[in-house]
Amino acid sequence: MLRSTPLVAALALAGAAVTSACAKTPFEPRIAPGARLASITVTTPAFASAGRIPVDHTCDGTDVRPELVFSAPPPGTKSLVLLVEDPDAQSGLFTHMVAFDVSPHVRKLPGGAELTGAGDAARFGLNDFGSARYAGPCPPKGEAHRYRFRVLALDVALGLPEGAPREKVDAAMDGHILGEGILSGHFGH
Repeated sequence: MLRSTPLVAALALAGAAVTSACAKTPFEPRIAPGARLASITVTTPAFASAGRIPVDHTCDGTDVRPELVFSAPPPGTKSLVLLVEDPDAQSGLFTHMVAFDVSPHVRKLPGGAELTGAGDAARFGLNDFGSARYAGPCPPKGEAHRYRFRVLALDVALGLPEGAPREKVDAAMDGHILGEGILSGHFGH
C-alpha cells in the first residue's frame, strides 16, 4: 500500500498544475450579433471528406497546402479566415495554419506554400509551430489525428499584420462571424 507523504502530495499537485497549464482551452470567437450562421461547403480534389490526407500535404512529404474549394459565403461577407487545426493534439487544439483577410470573392485557393489567388490583403498568421505559413499534419509517430480545414466568413476585414498570433486573429474575429465551413481529414505515420 502506497502511503501519502507531504512530498508525494506536493509532487502530485505540481504534476497536475503542469498538466493543466499545458492544455490549451481555445477561445471560440462568436457569430455577429443578429446573424444566423451560414454554411459554407469546403472541398479539395486532394482527398474526400473524412478521408486520409495525402502525404504531400504533410510533414512526411512536401508539406504544401492542398487546393481548397469553397462555396459562396453569405451576403455581407468582407473577408475570409482559413484555419487548419488538429483537435487531437495532446496539448489541446493545435493550429497548423492561420490565413486571414482572404478575399470574399475567392472560391478556389490553389495548393502550395503561398496565398496566391487569395487577394492582395491576404496574410498568414502564426501557427503553433511559430511560423507564418501552412505546416501540414505531423502527429507523433504511431498516432493518427483528425485535421480540420475551416473557412470562416466575416463581416469585417481584420487588417492585422502578417504573422499576427492566433489569439489576436480570434479576438479580432469575435462577434463578426457570418458563416463557417469545415473539411475534415486524417493522417498518421
